[in-house]
Amino acid sequence: MAITKQYLKSKPICKVTFTVPGEGVKEVAVVGDFNNWSATGSALKKLKNGTFKGTFNLPKEKTYEFKYLVDGNFVNEAEADRLQWNDYAGTENSVLEL
Repeated sequence: MAITKQYLKSKPICKVTFTVPGEGVKEVAVVGDFNNWSATGSALKKLKNGTFKGTFNLPKEKTYEFKYLVDGNFVNEAEADRLQWNDYAGTENSVLEL
């Protein structure tokens, strides 16, 4: 798994690209507080090499909690900026700091 960030000079956004290996996986989505934890519209596209990838424009200078939804199971990003406990979910979430 990997995250890349590209800050735009002309706009107050960051292009965040999420990449997830997809061996044996049917579908992957990114869910977090930036999209109300909804998988609708946040699915990653499966590439020919089996990897899932997607880019999202997010406002910079903010912090977001998120997880991957891999075939219906929540998975944290190993390369996230950090992990943070979430009392509502009763688990740790990945954190993206822009």
